[in-house]
Amino acid sequence: MTESNGNARPETSTAEHMHAEHVKNAEGAVLRVDDLRAGYSTEADILTGLDFYVGDGELVGIIGPNGAGKSTLVKAIFGLVTVREGTVRLRGDDITNMKANKLVNAGVGYVPQNENVFPTLTIEENLQMGVFSKPKMFEHRWDDMVDLFPALKERRKQRAGSLSGGERQMVAMARALMTEPSVLLLDEPSAGLSPVLQDEVFVLAKRINRTGVSVVMVEQNARRCLQICDRGYVLDQGRNAYTGTGAELGNDPKVIELYLGTLAKAH
Repeated sequence: MTESNGNARPETSTAEHMHAEHVKNAEGAVLRVDDLRAGYSTEADILTGLDFYVGDGELVGIIGPNGAGKSTLVKAIFGLVTVREGTVRLRGDDITNMKANKLVNAGVGYVPQNENVFPTLTIEENLQMGVFSKPKMFEHRWDDMVDLFPALKERRKQRAGSLSGGERQMVAMARALMTEPSVLLLDEPSAGLSPVLQDEVFVLAKRINRTGVSVVMVEQNARRCLQICDRGYVLDQGRNAYTGTGAELGNDPKVIELYLGTLAKAH
């Protein structure tokens, strides 16, 4: 596990060490972010020099306190927040600040936390929207999604607005998968759900990952996220505070003291 001094902002020597480790380990990653600076206004950056990567077939979790920059990271990757410095690369190609529709065509799927389905459309129509630029893919991909999410088959003509929160997440994930992305970005997928439905979402994320899709999951349910992810990042004040395997982070005394204890009380 990469060492850290436990402060919200690592000392320069620690930050340099973490960056050097990132550069070495991120070689050949399906998606990588280097020294990213991004924010919602020109006056202040939310992300202040962040490094991140996900390898082929990995499930990577991103945790941290509120305001740490977790959702900002996936939005910056998906072109929804302007990157002012640093780079985002997909299989070596620079996709920094690329428009969302081009990113989808390039192989990046994204499921936002809120308003992630078309409520007046049926489940079938929601998934058709996932391949609106390639309609001939629909039937083939529909069959794949039914295999992945069997509950979709019987509810094909049901309006998405009548679904539970957990069911909506399933539809949103399926729609994002219709274009066969190599990376799926999930922004707070368990937010607002009951504990039972939260667990269903984590099961779905793991199921998707087992099909070979690399998954990046931003989560406030930190303990559960670390239980299922291959690797994790703890963000604090827009920077990397800790990184390691899910098991390493979940058992690290400093991570537990500084982050998991606080986050666990919130849930």
